[in-house]
Amino acid sequence: RPPGPLEFPTTVSILPTDLVLFPFMMAPALIAPRWVAAIDEATRENRPIGVFARRVMEGELEPSHLYEVGTLAQILRLLRLPDGGMQVLLQGVERVRLVEIVALHPILRGRVEPLPSVKTPGVELEALRRNVLELFRQLVEKSPQLPREWVGVAFSLQDESQLADFVTVHANLKPEEQAEMLAIPNVNERLRRLVSYLNRELEILEIGQRIQSQARDEMEKAQREYYLREQLKAIQRELGEMGGTEAEIAELRQQLEAANLPPEARKEAERELDRLAHMTPASPEYTIARTYLDWMLNLPWNRLTEDQLDILRAEQILDEDHYDLERVKERILDYLAVLKLKPDTKGAILCFVGPPGVGKTSLGQSIARALGRQFVRISLGGVRDEAEIRGHRRTYIGSLPGRIIQGLRRAGSRNPVFMLDEIDKLGADYRGDPAAALLEVLDPEQNFAFVDHYLGVPFDLSRVLFITTANTLYTIPPPLLDRMEVIEIPGYTEPEKVEIARRYLLPRQIRESGLQPEQLTITDEAVREVIRYYTREAGVRNLERELGT
Repeated sequence: RPPGPLEFPTTVSILPTDLVLFPFMMAPALIAPRWVAAIDEATRENRPIGVFARRVMEGELEPSHLYEVGTLAQILRLLRLPDGGMQVLLQGVERVRLVEIVALHPILRGRVEPLPSVKTPGVELEALRRNVLELFRQLVEKSPQLPREWVGVAFSLQDESQLADFVTVHANLKPEEQAEMLAIPNVNERLRRLVSYLNRELEILEIGQRIQSQARDEMEKAQREYYLREQLKAIQRELGEMGGTEAEIAELRQQLEAANLPPEARKEAERELDRLAHMTPASPEYTIARTYLDWMLNLPWNRLTEDQLDILRAEQILDEDHYDLERVKERILDYLAVLKLKPDTKGAILCFVGPPGVGKTSLGQSIARALGRQFVRISLGGVRDEAEIRGHRRTYIGSLPGRIIQGLRRAGSRNPVFMLDEIDKLGADYRGDPAAALLEVLDPEQNFAFVDHYLGVPFDLSRVLFITTANTLYTIPPPLLDRMEVIEIPGYTEPEKVEIARRYLLPRQIRESGLQPEQLTITDEAVREVIRYYTREAGVRNLERELGT
């Protein structure tokens, strides 16, 4: 029998659920044994029960875990389950707001007050109603899970509040979005929010259909290509022509002829190519041999960058990029002058030693620009594996050449400026000593025949200009230090820092801050104040940071 009229605010039993129940909607619910007593009491006394969705599903229920707005519901049907639980059929009656929880045990009870729907009749309400109906119709047409009959039901609803609730329930919205819609008493605002959600769901459906279409097209394309490839193989067999693998081998042979490899490297590449020709592409060895040949054919065995031997231009570039450092600049210009007299001279091996922030790394870039060479930099800080320098042997899965050979491939020439940064921070452990591996790399009498474990053939490093950087010499092994020409770069004095800030740091910081030079003026006295009282360093890295902030 229908329940009697209620006076608000009133106390009702509270049923926490994982569903959001709307007025006039029927929904089944599975009730845990903990809440069966509330169902029994509501049924016995013929009273509605307050259905409130839980915002937090895990853990013991607390009053803050429930949404503030729920629905008074009538229990239409119930079925007791063997585990002590219950399955019920609920029908929403009206929106209510939970005022307070008055009891937690044995039955959860709360005081509720009604939350009636309000609306502003007019043209806007009618436009929102038509928009919702049209978007819901499109959603049902594009979604195979939604029955077509729901469109007719939606169009038959004359009350805008019932329409908004019906569409909200059947539009696949998230539980928290449904709870948000339930808590909106204004029908105009509810319809407006629903239009936004329906547009989003339509967009998701359209993207999903597009993805399915693309996947179907790609599958059909792959099947068609496979079929055509099989036909092509059959035709080639009939004509006595070579297939895909044979064409790849032929292309590799052409690349090998054009690569102009040294004799020993060419012999090894030809031997590997002959092995590749007798392998099946499905073999793991095929990929290993193919990768090895790619490395052999793409290394700059005989490619050299033409040096810019204009000493005046080189001096101008070095002066543009760095202030002072006269000893370093003179040494680079000396090397350039010797290179001009004897083009086949061996590359120098320099070691810049100085405190952090004095410009050791950026000086290497300036040297490369002055010489017109490529610049390669690798950091040796924390390197403990000898294979990082010499490479891994090809017997290991995923093996690669060492970082020296990788850097030369990136440079694309055999005579780049190669910077080995932080050489004083090399480590050593059971995997070997990288410093010992560098003895061959940095020795002009040996590096013309440097053998990487991966390549297995000599590579000429004698034309590379190696530059190493370090903060201290004490941690560099003496045999390695003996192979390098050490150039100490001391810290800057205060006048030098002021000049560096004026020439380089301030213009760069002004540019990076999006300002124009005429918009900001900083005096030398201000820079001197920052140097004296805000920085304590030999270099200028922290000074630039302070100027920028």
